[in-house]
Amino acid sequence: MAGLIVKSPYISGKKSRPDGYMKYIATRDRVELLPETPSATGQHLRYIATRPRAERVGVHGLFGVESPVDLSAAMAQLEQYPGRVWTHIFSLKRSDAKRLGYDNAAAWRNLLLSQQGKIAAAMKIPLDNFRWYAAFHDEGEHPHVHMMAWSADPSQGYLNKDGIRAIKSALTNQIFRQELYSIYQEKSQSRDELVQESRKALQMLAEQLTNTIADHPALEIQLQELAQRLETVKGKKVYGYLPKDLKCLVDDAVDSLCELPAVRDCYDRWLSLQEQVESYYHDKPIQRLPLSKQKELKAIKNAVIQQAELIRLGEISFEDSGFLEQDEPQLLPDTSPDYGYLWYIITSPGETLETKDDAVREMAKLAASGNPNAQYRMGQLYRDSGLVIPDGVVAYDWFAKAAERGHVAAQYALGKLCFSQDAEVRNPIQGMYWLKQAAQGGSLCAAYFMGREYIRGKSVPRDISKAVELFRQAAEGGNSYAQYMLGKLCLMGKGVPEDREQAHYWFTQSAQQGNSFAQYFLDRWDSLRLPSLMLAGTRLLRQLGRVFQENSLPPFRPGAMELDRKRIRQLREKAQAMGRKYSPTMQM
Repeated sequence: MAGLIVKSPYISGKKSRPDGYMKYIATRDRVELLPETPSATGQHLRYIATRPRAERVGVHGLFGVESPVDLSAAMAQLEQYPGRVWTHIFSLKRSDAKRLGYDNAAAWRNLLLSQQGKIAAAMKIPLDNFRWYAAFHDEGEHPHVHMMAWSADPSQGYLNKDGIRAIKSALTNQIFRQELYSIYQEKSQSRDELVQESRKALQMLAEQLTNTIADHPALEIQLQELAQRLETVKGKKVYGYLPKDLKCLVDDAVDSLCELPAVRDCYDRWLSLQEQVESYYHDKPIQRLPLSKQKELKAIKNAVIQQAELIRLGEISFEDSGFLEQDEPQLLPDTSPDYGYLWYIITSPGETLETKDDAVREMAKLAASGNPNAQYRMGQLYRDSGLVIPDGVVAYDWFAKAAERGHVAAQYALGKLCFSQDAEVRNPIQGMYWLKQAAQGGSLCAAYFMGREYIRGKSVPRDISKAVELFRQAAEGGNSYAQYMLGKLCLMGKGVPEDREQAHYWFTQSAQQGNSFAQYFLDRWDSLRLPSLMLAGTRLLRQLGRVFQENSLPPFRPGAMELDRKRIRQLREKAQAMGRKYSPTMQM
C-alpha cells in the first residue's frame, strides 16, 4: 500500500555547519534542477545537484518560499546560526510519486508551501519565524525531498514523535487526498463499500455490547479494589489526576474487558477500520495495542473510574435503557376519523415528504380545533423532529393543551419535558405535578418515572421511601421496569427492609415479561453479590459500545465531509433533553 516515509533529524549550529548541509542537498548528484529564471541582480547561484537525473533550478535545486533562491544568501543565513536546524526527509515510492504527480520539484514546492503552517505548528515555531528551504532528489526507487527548517529565533523550535506524526499526517492527507477521499465517497465504489460494510458491522457489534449482560468475576474484583482505593483520592476522580498505581489498576480493568468475546470482536473490527486508512501512512500493519493504550478510546478509562465510584458510594443504578423507546402509547383511541387518517399518513413509510407535510398542516388545524389526540401528536412532532423543526416551547404548548383536557399520555409527555435540560421548558416542580396527574390517570410509566427522579435526587429532593411507593404502584400494575427496581431495592435493603423472598418475587414477575436483568439475578440467586458490583461490567459494556459507535470512522475525514463529533453529541443531548433517546435513524 502507498505510504510516505518521514525522517526528521536535526543539526545543531553549535556543533556542525547547517550551511554546509544546505549546499550539499542543493548541489549533490541526482537533484532536480528547476528552469532557470534570472534574479533581480541578474545573477544565479547554484541550485541543487549536478549528478545525472537531477532536477535543478538553474544550476542548483534549492527552492523555498521565494523563487528563485539565492544559494549563497540562503547559506549565509545559517553560517553563524546557533540553534537547531531540522533536516526533514520526505520520501515516496517511485510508483506512488509517478502516479500522484510528485516526481518533480514544482509539485513538492507547492505541497510544502501549502502545508508550511502545519509543519511550523508541529515544530512549535510561529509561522512568522518559520524558515525553510528544500530540494527534490530523483533518487532510485524512492524519490525524496530534503527540507531544512528552523526558526528565525534560535530559542524556538521543538519536535517530538507527536510533531513528526502531525507533519506526516498533513503531507499524507494532501498527497493522497483523492485516494483517501474515495474511501469515504463514491469515487471508488468498491473501497467505499468496504468501509461502509466494516462500519456497519462495527455499529452492529457496538449495539450488541449495549444489549449484553456481562458476567465477569475477575473484572468485579478489580472494580471492587479500585472502589476501595478511591477512598484515599482527594479532588477529581478522573484518570489524569490519579496516582500511577491507580492508573495501572484502571488500565488492567480496561484490558480485562477485552476478555469478553463481544468486546474482543468489536475491538478487532475497530482496528480493521483503522488499518484501512493507516496503511496510507505506514507500509507495516498497525500495532495491536491493548485496549487501555488506544488514545482514540481513552473515554472508557474514566467510565471504569465512574463505575468504581458508584460501587464505593453504593449508588442505585437504572438498567432501563429501552424505557424511553416504549413508554408512550403508539395507538390512541380515534376521537375522529380525520385524526386516525392523518396520523397514518404522517407515520407511513411509503408516503412522500410532500404528502406528509400536508398531513402535518392538517393535523395542526385539527389540534387547533380542540382535538386532544391531535394536540398530543403535534407535541410529539415538535419534540421529536423529523417533519418539523424541533421546538421545545411549541411542544410544551401542544402537550399542555391536551394535558389540561385530561389526556393521560400528554400529561406524561409534558411531565417528562419539564425535566429536560431545555431551559425554556425545564420546570421539575411542574413536571412532578403533571407526572402525578398521569399516574393517577393510570400511567404506569409516569409512576415509574417519578420514582426514578426521587431516587436520582437531582431535580427533586431525594426520597427513596416515595420512590418505593411509586415503584410498587407501577409494579403491581405490571410495569416490568418497576418490578425489577423493586426487586433490586428489596435485595439491597434500600428504602425497604432487606427481603430476599420479596426480591425473588419481583424479579420473577419482571423476568416473565422479558426483563433480562431480572433473569440475570435469578440465574445467580445462590451466588449473589452486591448488585452495583454485579452490574458494573454490564454498565461498562454499554458505555464502551457508545465509545465504539462514536469512533466508528477512522481518524481521517477529508475536507468538508469531516465528521463533527461535537455536533453529533449536541444532537444526542438535545434529543435526550427533550425526553427522547437519540438515534441517527429516529422514527416518529
